[in-house]
Amino acid sequence: MKSTRRDFIKQLGFVSIGFSILGTACMSNETGENVAESDDSNRPDDINAWLRVMEDGSILILTGKMELGQGIRIAVAQVAAEELNTSPDLVEVNLAETGVTANEGYTAGSRSIETSAMSIRNAAAAAREKLLSLASEKWGVPQSELTLENGTISGGNEKMSLYEVLEGRQLREEIGQPTEIYGKTRRKYVGQPVPRKDISQMVRGNLDYVQDLTFPGMVHARVIRPSGYTSKLGSLDDASLQNFPGFLKLVRIGSFVGVIAEEEYQAIKFSWEVNDLAQWELGDELPAGVPLKEHLKTLDAEVETEEEKGDWESAIKEAPIQHKAAYYKPYLMHAANGPSCAVAYFENEKLQVWSHTQGVYPLRETLANLLEIPEASIHVKGVPGSGCYGHNGADDVAAEAALLAVEFPGRHVRLQWMRDEEHRWEPYGTAMIMELEAGLNSEGKIQGWKYDFWSDGHSTRPNGEPKTLLPARFLDRDHGVPGVGFKGGAVRNSKPYYAIDALQTTSHIFQGPLRKSALRALGAFGNIFAIECFMDELAHKAGKDPVEFRLDHLDDERAIACLDRIKKMTSEVTPKNREGLGYAFARYKNSASYFAVAVHVQVNEAGIVQVKKMWGVIDSGETINPDGLKNQTEGGMIQAASWALREEVQFDKEHVTSRDWHTYPIFRFEEIPEVEVEVIDRVEEKPLGAGEAAQGPTAAAVINAVFDATGERIRDLPVNPVEKYLR
Repeated sequence: MKSTRRDFIKQLGFVSIGFSILGTACMSNETGENVAESDDSNRPDDINAWLRVMEDGSILILTGKMELGQGIRIAVAQVAAEELNTSPDLVEVNLAETGVTANEGYTAGSRSIETSAMSIRNAAAAAREKLLSLASEKWGVPQSELTLENGTISGGNEKMSLYEVLEGRQLREEIGQPTEIYGKTRRKYVGQPVPRKDISQMVRGNLDYVQDLTFPGMVHARVIRPSGYTSKLGSLDDASLQNFPGFLKLVRIGSFVGVIAEEEYQAIKFSWEVNDLAQWELGDELPAGVPLKEHLKTLDAEVETEEEKGDWESAIKEAPIQHKAAYYKPYLMHAANGPSCAVAYFENEKLQVWSHTQGVYPLRETLANLLEIPEASIHVKGVPGSGCYGHNGADDVAAEAALLAVEFPGRHVRLQWMRDEEHRWEPYGTAMIMELEAGLNSEGKIQGWKYDFWSDGHSTRPNGEPKTLLPARFLDRDHGVPGVGFKGGAVRNSKPYYAIDALQTTSHIFQGPLRKSALRALGAFGNIFAIECFMDELAHKAGKDPVEFRLDHLDDERAIACLDRIKKMTSEVTPKNREGLGYAFARYKNSASYFAVAVHVQVNEAGIVQVKKMWGVIDSGETINPDGLKNQTEGGMIQAASWALREEVQFDKEHVTSRDWHTYPIFRFEEIPEVEVEVIDRVEEKPLGAGEAAQGPTAAAVINAVFDATGERIRDLPVNPVEKYLR
């Protein structure tokens, strides 16, 4: 039997209505079939859970991870191409999709290369060895005399495509332990800057995102937002809407209100009309009358010692040099340039959702519980959206679209958030307070260290509980709110990576006033920012060069190599008047990528900080795509500098007031500095997570550079303008 793409889709037990399984191109449903029960029978230990051999000679790779702009699609294509000695041009990648790809949870924590790519590497290597074995048996030719290249096996007088060797079947054998990993021994494609196929499409505006999806008969929706997190709908007289052309339905479930129309602009206008007609009860007020930093300290907190060794208290008290400092970071937005969007379709008790969620399986489970629909009746297809690096509104808009689709079956319902919705209702990166105390001996070495930090939990991603989804709090059934969430995100990088004999780290976990969830680096951003600023202050107290001071407290040769390289990269930089050079270092999670950074700033007469140039050195172990790794690092550095200088979520007693790019400013193009990144490629090591390594160190380096330029220590973010700090 021939295996075409359509056959492949049918064998999975459903039709992916709206676009092909190999891309996001918008198409009609050619077969007219409805979604059937998804097939989750593929075991992750089997080769065919990760790759399929297609009739046309291409290799289809299945990854449970989403493309967020980080380049995972080309990276997994490279590792598969390497092991199968096949051009990456012949490798296609299908992103996260329930019933198709393995359940890999979330695309989060900088683990896509460490987990998904390495699973695909092992599956492809096992496939290569199995294919050569099959050809050897088929032809009676020793495996040592066979070669596999570009989807074809040849040897002796024989030559066949991989599809022909398999006789149309797929490899269902267990992966096991391949005898050789070409990515370690040959590196024909791995370690090379293979260009991303999607970049040229982006430049030309040809790449399809979830916002671009269209379907025959598709309708449009908008949700009417209340005034605050705990607002309740009092009354709503919608009789007048029936007379408007294009109006299809008003959906009201408790205090959740949505409107459905034939055209998008009609839906927008109807939402304005409904908003004028709706009467809301305000609910609880936000603490707008007191500085947030002060308010957070008044909240009930769960206190726990996270790390402790040695007599840190005596070590500090008896030290000839003692120092204390406190730092603060505000709530930060994901601030995706493209507001969240989803499409949902419900018919015959089956639900389909197209979403830029970072976890198709967790979203499916949570939707099942929210809607009281069996998981097997829900199919979630991951479609790229605007990159956000964390848990933004993608899951919320998917849930809202699903709620509306269930109330309006038989037609695709597209729900697009507006800019102010994205800004005001997404879950933010939480505010944090960090307090440090240390003692130095007479030689300028740290002999005692104390670190306390105050933080909300850093992740309330969908985990099966409806309360993690925004609309759940407004339905007539009381689902509650998520609470603290993932405490481990707050603890991340709270223990310094430096060699310190006596220390204590204590967490104070509160539940803050604003909705929050995972934002790039989670608590590592605030923790590293504080630790690396404090290390700079201690170096100054000890009268030592800030890089040498860090080197004096490191015993990891890879960490030392990063700092040595960054020092060399900036050896000829001489800051002028009102200019400064700042340094920082961290190992993300104390187990992932090593990153050292230097930042050159200028502070003008008005107290505005301009970042002139940034340098970075990253060691992520084995490098799959050096260009991709550099891009990830450069983007993280720029984003972190913007966080440090510009960004802060503002709110009044009712709700968030940062509703656009004026009230929530980010770096503009003209503010982006020159960025230079070097990669230390360690082929013999395993790949390490890299996407979040730059955040904390870069922010600290910016602040350390401001001190070098002005002589003033700034400990509260954001910085600009700094005139309030200058004497």
